[in-house]
Amino acid sequence: MTTIQEPVNIPAHRIALELVLAKISPQRETRRIVGFVRKTVTGARAGGVVVGLSGGVDSSVVGALCVRALGKERVLALLMPSDHTPKQDIEDAEALAKSWQVESSTVHISSLMRSFSAAVGLEGTKVAKANAVARIRMAILYYYANSLGYLVGGTGDRSENLLGYFTKWGDGGTDFLPIAHLYKTQVRELGAYLGLPKGVVEKPASPQLWAGQRATDEIPADYDRLDVVLHYLFDMKASRAKAAKAAGLTIEVVDKVVEMHNGSAHKRVPPPSLIEES
Repeated sequence: MTTIQEPVNIPAHRIALELVLAKISPQRETRRIVGFVRKTVTGARAGGVVVGLSGGVDSSVVGALCVRALGKERVLALLMPSDHTPKQDIEDAEALAKSWQVESSTVHISSLMRSFSAAVGLEGTKVAKANAVARIRMAILYYYANSLGYLVGGTGDRSENLLGYFTKWGDGGTDFLPIAHLYKTQVRELGAYLGLPKGVVEKPASPQLWAGQRATDEIPADYDRLDVVLHYLFDMKASRAKAAKAAGLTIEVVDKVVEMHNGSAHKRVPPPSLIEES
């Protein structure tokens, strides 16, 4: 007796997302990025790389790739939790550093932030404080890197870059960016290929700059839909209407994506000056 299979209704945005993911081969990307890391470090005559390991997917993928590229002896994993960093994130970061057998160091930054605020003598806004946290982390990364003769490996991805969802001179302050050409969903795909724990690969994105912060509270949609929009707008040069239809979103959400991209243009270019007119 033949069993008739019921048709599977796959949401349109999932089909579109599969096309985005199909744009990369995890095996090929691993080779490309490993080669890029080696070339960058060698070209700078650096001894190795410092990676700020948060326990999230981006930093975990960058850490894993740097170990593949340079070996465990030339990678330092730097953990910089605050008072509100989830315990699971700290445990995930520690477990990864241990599994890679790399040297790791932990710097608790909340006391530094309190000292900074006291010295400044100004009660900053929520955003100002959050950006200061990111910039303190950047300063710590460079303190270690400069002391060791290492480079700072950036952990930003293309989704965050196009949206401007990063702190200028904070997590945006780095020596090189191994995964900046990959959308968030592609980074997750690469993380699974690299054998990272499922809990890390699928962990909801958050900069963890304040208690309970979630990326989805600040960006227009989840990354599985957002990356479809970004792909249609910036890779395919499609209209906003086509991007909205492919992602299963309203045109208003796509308009917000464009607004975020345009409003953050200053983060993606050097500071303006009169050099070109000199």
